[in-house]
Amino acid sequence: MSEVLLENVHKIYPGDVTAVRDFTLEIKDKEFMVFVGPSGCGKSTTLRMIAGLEEITKGTINIGGRIVNDVPPKDRDIAMVFQNYALYPHMSVYKNMAFGLKLRKMPKKQIDELVRDAAAILGIEELLERKPKALSGGQRQRVAVGRAIVRQPKAFLFDEPLSNLDAKMRVQMRMEISKLHNQLQSTMIYVTHDQVEAMTMGDRIVVMKDGVMQQVDTPLEIYKNPANRFVAGFIGSPPMNFFEGTLSQTADGLYFKNEAMNVKVHESHVRPLTESNQQKVSFGIRPEHVQDSVLVSDPDPASLVKSKVEVVEPMGAEIMLYLSAGDNSYIARVDGQDPVKAGQEVSMSFDMAHGSYFEPGDDGKRIV
Repeated sequence: MSEVLLENVHKIYPGDVTAVRDFTLEIKDKEFMVFVGPSGCGKSTTLRMIAGLEEITKGTINIGGRIVNDVPPKDRDIAMVFQNYALYPHMSVYKNMAFGLKLRKMPKKQIDELVRDAAAILGIEELLERKPKALSGGQRQRVAVGRAIVRQPKAFLFDEPLSNLDAKMRVQMRMEISKLHNQLQSTMIYVTHDQVEAMTMGDRIVVMKDGVMQQVDTPLEIYKNPANRFVAGFIGSPPMNFFEGTLSQTADGLYFKNEAMNVKVHESHVRPLTESNQQKVSFGIRPEHVQDSVLVSDPDPASLVKSKVEVVEPMGAEIMLYLSAGDNSYIARVDGQDPVKAGQEVSMSFDMAHGSYFEPGDDGKRIV
């Protein structure tokens, strides 16, 4: 079994600088867990504490049923894939992959079998005699992953392994690593600042900010039900739109208002908002839930917002519209057939059933 359990883990550097605060998480056997967040949020520090490359200030880390706080990295039975690949330039691909096994004094025949099996899994058999300088970025990444595979560890740790690749190769390697996880059925912990990688690869995602876990759940659950405004704005591409305003009760129902908007709150959201006793709120809605009203059959007048199109970005099957309504700037993802032009005045229809409401402030908790 390869569970990884972190309990109340802290990392405090000299000068009372807290990088990770009270981090508690259970990573299940064979799970693909992704740590995601902006630079400096503590995700790589957390990974390095699991690997033993950073000392823990407080708390415990358990790998496969064994507390490893004082166990050196080489004895933790984990394999780490780094951002810069960390390949030995003077060694061939074969020797790079075999090096760690030779240090363990493993028999040559067993080393050869493990290296060639890993090379076959990754499709790099023909590269085994080359040096790293003769490889492309994607090939070097495969070698780095292969070096980890041959060790047959309890857990694989990936520290932003795709950040040095171009966009097309990143997409390909995302798929390759996901396929590898399905094939090996191993526990994998993956660090990235790219929320698209997190959404497409993880069984579960940990969203971090300022050393604190903000939310842990499946990608879809975090996308649909973010715990707070930070998570809502970080997960999703393009990000969720936010509007600051107030709630106003009228004879016709509950409305969200600001200087440029007056939209009716969906009936499913009225009770939680009323019970929250919040008057000022942040209203959030994803770009795909905003449409040009000319494309909507029978749009609700209480969901329309008069706006100006600032920029049009054709994407083929869809169009990204960058709009303004008073001082509010927001994005809509609309059908690729919409004939709208930059500078045009439009009436946008908001699907209020898919709206979210947050307490005021950048880290405001989600109300509904």
